[in-house]
Amino acid sequence: MTYPKDLNYTMPAEWARHERTFISWPVQDSMVYPDNHAAVSAGYAEIIKAIAEFEPVTVVVNPGDMETVEQLGLGANVTLLPIKHNDAWLRDNGPTFVVNNEGKLAGVNWKFNAWGGKYSPWDLDDKVAPQILEQLEISSFDAPLVMEGGSIHTDGEGTLLTTEECLLNTNRNPELDREEIAGLVKRYTGTESIIWLKRGLSGDETDGHVDNIACFAAPGKVVIQVCGDPEDENYAISEENLRILEQAVDAKGRKLEIIRIQQPPRVDYEDSRLTLSYLNFYFVNGGIILPVFGGTAAETDKLAEETLAGLFQGRRIRTVNGMAVIGEGGNVHCTTQQMPAVKS
Repeated sequence: MTYPKDLNYTMPAEWARHERTFISWPVQDSMVYPDNHAAVSAGYAEIIKAIAEFEPVTVVVNPGDMETVEQLGLGANVTLLPIKHNDAWLRDNGPTFVVNNEGKLAGVNWKFNAWGGKYSPWDLDDKVAPQILEQLEISSFDAPLVMEGGSIHTDGEGTLLTTEECLLNTNRNPELDREEIAGLVKRYTGTESIIWLKRGLSGDETDGHVDNIACFAAPGKVVIQVCGDPEDENYAISEENLRILEQAVDAKGRKLEIIRIQQPPRVDYEDSRLTLSYLNFYFVNGGIILPVFGGTAAETDKLAEETLAGLFQGRRIRTVNGMAVIGEGGNVHCTTQQMPAVKS
C-alpha cells in the first residue's frame, strides 16, 4: 500500500494560507436538542459570515435544505454544495487535506463512526469526505482508521498533537494497538512525531478531542487552556497535560514554549456540562474566529481575546457567539475544515 507520506504529502499547519473553508449545515433530525434548530442555524450563519470576511466558504447542505439556506443570504463569498449528511461537524467527518513538496493537493478520507457509535445513523457522514474530494477532483487516500479531524493538530513541521483518551479509545479502533495507530496517523498525515496528551476537557463527549484543550500556535509553540480551580475536574486534566508539554520535544528536537489561556466559568445545560473552550478557535486568512461566551465569562473572554491578539499579531481577532452551537457538543473549530491554498 502507498501512503501519503511515501509520496511526500504532509498535513499543513492550520495557519498556512487557505484556499477556502468547508462547513456543514446543521440537520434538525440529528440534533441533541432539535427544538433549538433555529437558534443553532443562526449560530452557524454567524460563523459562516464571519469566516467569509476573510476567505471563501463552501457550505455542505442536505439537498432538501438548499432552498432554505439559499434564502438566508449568506453572502457573495459563500457557495452551497449539496451533499447528503447526517450531522454537521465537518471537522470530524470531512477530509484532512495534505500537500506534497510539488504543491499538489490531496485528501485523506478517514473512517467515521460518530465518535465511537454515540449517534446513529452515521452512514451518510462517513461518505461526505470522498464526495467533497470528488467534487474538487483531487486524489483521495482512504485510511483504514476511524479518526476525527478534531482529534489532531499539527505544526506543519512534522509534529502532531493528540490525546490518548481519544485516539486509543477502544470505541474507535479496538483491533489496533498504540503503535499501530500511531504508525497509521504518521503515514497519512506525513508527520514524524506525536505528542500524546492524556485527556481532553471534562464533559467532552468526543472522548477528549485535542482541539478543545491545546493547539500549536507556531512550530515549537503550544497554546493550552488551563483551570485554576483545584475543585474543578479540568484542573487535574490541564495540570497533567501541562506536565507532558513541559517535558516534550517536537520533531525538530525543540522544547516547547507554552502559552496558557484561562478557561471560562463552568456552564451546565440540562444537567450536563458544556465543553466551553477558547481553544476551539479557527485560523482564517489574516484572522482568527474566536468563540466567546458572555455573561459570567466576560472577564475570561477579554483575557482570551487579548492573549490571542498578542500571540498572533497581524491577525484580526473576530469574535462570534460561542453559546450559539455549543449545546450540540462543539464550536467553531469543530464545524470547519480548511482547504490549504497551493501554488497553481
